[in-house]
This record gives sequence, C-alpha cells and structure tokens, in this order.
Amino acid sequence: MTQNSKVIAIVGPTASGKTSVSIKAAKALNTEIISADSRQIYKDFNIAVAKPSEAEMQNVPHHMIGIVSPDEDYTVANFADEAGEIIQRLHRENKIPIVVGGTGLYFRILLENFDMPRVEPNKELRFELSKLSAEELYKILQELDPVISEKIHPNNTVKIIRAIEVCKMLNMPMSEAQKIKETPEYEVLWFGLNAKNRDFLYDRINKRVDIMLEKGLEQEARVMFEKYGNLQLLFDTIGYKEFFGYSNGQISYDEMKDSIKQNTRRYAKRQLTWFRKNKEITWFDIETMPDDEIAEKIISVV
Repeated sequence: MTQNSKVIAIVGPTASGKTSVSIKAAKALNTEIISADSRQIYKDFNIAVAKPSEAEMQNVPHHMIGIVSPDEDYTVANFADEAGEIIQRLHRENKIPIVVGGTGLYFRILLENFDMPRVEPNKELRFELSKLSAEELYKILQELDPVISEKIHPNNTVKIIRAIEVCKMLNMPMSEAQKIKETPEYEVLWFGLNAKNRDFLYDRINKRVDIMLEKGLEQEARVMFEKYGNLQLLFDTIGYKEFFGYSNGQISYDEMKDSIKQNTRRYAKRQLTWFRKNKEITWFDIETMPDDEIAEKIISVV
C-alpha cells in the first residue's frame, strides 16, 4: 500500500465528539471529510441528526451530507459507490480522506473490503412488506437469513425490509451475497472515540438532546411530517418518531424528551457493540483526552 491508498476512519457512538475531532484533523492535513451517517445523508434532516452547520464545518469540505431526499430510494451500495469516487479523487490529489460517522454498515461496505450486491428497489414488494408489523417482518428475515437478522435491530423496519428485498431478489441469503474482495482497496487507519465511564457519554447525550430541543427539534419534526407524511424513515429516526406520539397526545412533552434521550442512549450502545468487533480500531477516551489531543494523536500516525 502507498500513501495514496490511506484512509482515516473516525468512528464512535453519537455525541462522542467525532465531528470536532475530524475537522481539527482535516484542517491540519489539508484534506476533506466524508460523512458515513445513514441519516445525515438526507436533505431536511438537520437538528434531529446533529448535522453540522456551515459554521461548525469551518470551511472544511464535507461530502455525503444532505444529498438525497428522504422519500427517495438510497442504499448502502449507492453510498459506497459515491463515497468511493470521492476517495479516489482525493487520492489523485495526494490527500488522505477522512471518513467519519456512526453507521457501522456504511463503514463495512466502504472500507472493510466487503462487496455489497447491487439490487434495485422493488416497490411492489416493499409496499406489501410495509403492511406487516415489525415482529412479522423480523420473523421473515430470520427465516431467509438468520445471520443478517442478528445484525439488525428487530424494530428497524427500513433495514429489515431492505434485507428481505435483497434476499428475495437474489434468491439467496444476503449474508452469502456479501463477498470479501480479493484485494483490499485502501489502507485504513481506524480510530474510535468513546468514554470508559458510560455515565459520562450518557450525560453528553442527554445534554445534546436538551440543546436539540432548544434549537427547534419539535418544529423541525412537525415540518417533516407535514412535508413527507407518514414516511417510514421518519418513524425509524430518533427525534422524529417520539414527536409523533407527543403530537397525537399519546405522551407528554417531558415523556417525549425522556424517550428521545433513552432511545439515543440505546442507539449509542448498539453503535459501540458494532464497532467493538473491529479489532483494528485504536480507541481514545473522550473523558480524559480533549479533542485537540485526540486529533494530534491521529495526525501523528498518518
């Protein structure tokens, strides 16, 4: 591998400071950032998904943020293709791309040498599957592909339906269709942010939710449902799905806020479970090491 094949990957749970660290590293290395976040990729998803503002980006070019409408079909294979083109362009410019985010599957297909099968969306099949409950969908996936079913949360109907779709269209388990490429495309330098003290991370998550609500999360959620209707993606996105129960009078405002915090903490736990399987990641403790120091450590090994 040459210098032109290197990629920096910065992973970790939500609210761990990935955006700040990645921007500091990108500025020092004069490079660009590729977001690996399955929600920040959508237009109009802003406060709920902690999408960085123009000011927060500090003139560092960011890619794969707000590029597709929530009601459009967009797969991880689409992400890998588009992000891969950006990586290749940066390599031609002798820059080391920084891929940052918390969506494990995006990292797996883009940087972990997996080859995702290209399967076009089947709208008729999706419509029929959308009539089923999350429990019914999960049972179908367990029968079609028990390996993949263990990697998807039982309530994540968007991913479950997509996995069922791939299995049925290929007439084989999705896990068998995902192949390892013979030759690694990149030399990936893996870095992870987390807090050994779980309560420290959870406190950051709780404070982030409070800030989101102060910034107008409730109004953003209201606009999203008015604009896109009962889009399944909204019900699978933390910050929007809890608002639906509140707007219908099923829960109080405080219950909505507590639910967002709880669901975000659970999501962070799932993220960590995924990333801990990658033994190549060098982890930094965000409670004891400030962003500047973490960025310096990353830069020093490039």
